[in-house]
Amino acid sequence: MHQTRRQFLQTSSFMAAALPLFAAASGGRLPIGFSTLGCPAWEWGKILDFAQANGFSAVELRGLMGSMDLPSRPEFAADRIEQSKKEIAAHGLRISCVSSSSEMHHKDPAKRAQQLADAHKFIDLASALGAPNVRVFGNKIEGPRDEAINWVADGLRQLGEYAAPKNVTVIIESHGDFTDSPTLKAILEKANHPNVALLWDANHTFVDGREDPAFTLEQLGKYVRHTHLKDSVMRGNESHYVLTGRGEVPVKKQVQLLAARGYKGSYSFEWEKVWHPDLEEPEVAIADYAKVIAGYLK
Repeated sequence: MHQTRRQFLQTSSFMAAALPLFAAASGGRLPIGFSTLGCPAWEWGKILDFAQANGFSAVELRGLMGSMDLPSRPEFAADRIEQSKKEIAAHGLRISCVSSSSEMHHKDPAKRAQQLADAHKFIDLASALGAPNVRVFGNKIEGPRDEAINWVADGLRQLGEYAAPKNVTVIIESHGDFTDSPTLKAILEKANHPNVALLWDANHTFVDGREDPAFTLEQLGKYVRHTHLKDSVMRGNESHYVLTGRGEVPVKKQVQLLAARGYKGSYSFEWEKVWHPDLEEPEVAIADYAKVIAGYLK
């Protein structure tokens, strides 16, 4: 879909007005961030130093030093977390999201209880850090679609109830078997909770869900609180991640559509180095993302 000249001017005018407000709220920096999934070998101090040096205003926590169990990390222990918060603030940063591995599709009572309990720990950590969001998955559709939607929505509603008094929003990622707008919209409508929203992985809805980003945001835009942005190319039947702006995903369009809607969250880079160690090193990919997305936003 191509923008008309009027649509382009409207989008550009909104971004010109809105982005200085974002920058002012972030110490002059644009609302860009990255997930620690992309730098699994970096120590805490290096993450913060690199983010500050490259103009990021936010960091999304998804594992540290090879461990995905963030609540058990020493940086967030009871006797250390206040120091970590001071270090975040001293670098002019915020934590945009604390990303868990919790899956809401499970029906088995024991597995379901374990997944909810795991999510509770991440919500507690997000609250202690002053982070607004905790990511969870729907993940799999096992059995009838409507039944899967009900199970996931019920889990999200329970987590929303737990998160509300802690000023945290639980966000389901467009991931796994849940990458199309009709399914995600049905889940969010059934969950029907002010502390339940969406993490828009814009690569997944485009590549796996086969949706134009304008359609996705038309359906789901009001729910989006956080984003994962990344570029990729198809090689045969497989998608391969590439540096931002070098692939087939309309990342620039995704960014500009979000800005035009008044999106106030972080434009967060998810470089899946943990799962794909052959990807470009984080020193290259994350710094490159900052430059490319800054160009899109400016």
